[in-house]
Formats: sequence, C-alpha cells, structure tokens
Amino acid sequence: MSTDWRFEIERSGYYPGLVADAVATTLGTEAAEAAVVHHEATFDPGMEVRRHITVLVLTRTRLIVCHTDEHPPVAPDDRPHASTTTDAIKIDNIQSVALTRVVPDPAAYSPGTPPSEVVLSISLAVNWGAIAHIDLEPASCADESCELDHGYTGAITAEPLTLRVSQAADGTEAVTNLLNFAQALAEATAQ
Repeated sequence: MSTDWRFEIERSGYYPGLVADAVATTLGTEAAEAAVVHHEATFDPGMEVRRHITVLVLTRTRLIVCHTDEHPPVAPDDRPHASTTTDAIKIDNIQSVALTRVVPDPAAYSPGTPPSEVVLSISLAVNWGAIAHIDLEPASCADESCELDHGYTGAITAEPLTLRVSQAADGTEAVTNLLNFAQALAEATAQ
C-alpha cells in the first residue's frame, strides 16, 4: 500500500510543488498510513482540457482530502491559475465507506484478480457545506379531510466524496492501490 504521497504527487507531474505544499500543511506532523493520488483530465464543453488532482491521505486520526483544479486565463494576456482546497476530516466523522468493483465476465472471475474499475464513495456524518441533495415533499397531517397547507417536509443529504479509477485509464497499480486504501480507511472507521 502506498504511503509515499510526495513521490506519487511528483510522479503525476501536476503542479507537484503546489499540491505537496497543500497536503504537507494540512498533514502537519502526522504520518501517512495510506495514500491515493489520482490525476485526471476532463474536457469542458468548449473542448478545452482541464486537469484535476485528488490526493487522499489517511492518518491515525484523520482523512486529508486535497483537490487541485486548473483554471484557464480569464483575459487574453492572463495566465492560467490553480485553486487548491484541503480538508482535514476526523475519522469519527466518516459515516460510511462504500466500494464498488466492476468485474468483466464475472463467471470467469478468479479470486485476487483486480477489477477493471473501482469506485470509492466516502459519506460524512457532517456536510462539507459544498454540495447536498435536498428532497422536499408536501407535508400532511393524519386528518384525511384536512385541506390546510402544512408546508413542506424533506431531507438534506450530504454529497459523498467519490473517486473512480480504472485499469484502462489509470492502470492496474492504481486500481490495486485504491482497493488497499479503501480497506485501510474502512478498518480505520471501525476502531
């Protein structure tokens, strides 16, 4: 299992100094017990390539999450810029760790064979304040003949942190590393 997050950030080649500084500042003096670095490129509707990196570092007490995004120049004479956000989440605030494995031809599956892709979803007991789902429905009372407006009732559900890697895009090593990280994170939440 990878714990050398600095090496993995450097290997990604995506603003390694900036990303490593952000992670190191948030990590402080704690040691990494497991780490995942995922660099991806996406295409926006204007067919520009946007790069993004996610770094997850598990310590004995926290999950460090770092996202760095590249932004294009706003004016013709401007340069691109990047924004980096780090979160330090107490292990106690992790509500669930869900892992989806995609296996082609499951009838021929052999135990120990890495899946073709893995999706890790981490749900938190507290909302990060960024994205949430709000489900509303009309409120009612027990009186079937009541015609009063009782307003609405609903629930706010926090959006989970999701990370997907695949053998086709990221390689077998990345899939195996995410599987190992998910196991370490799930074990940390059980303590």
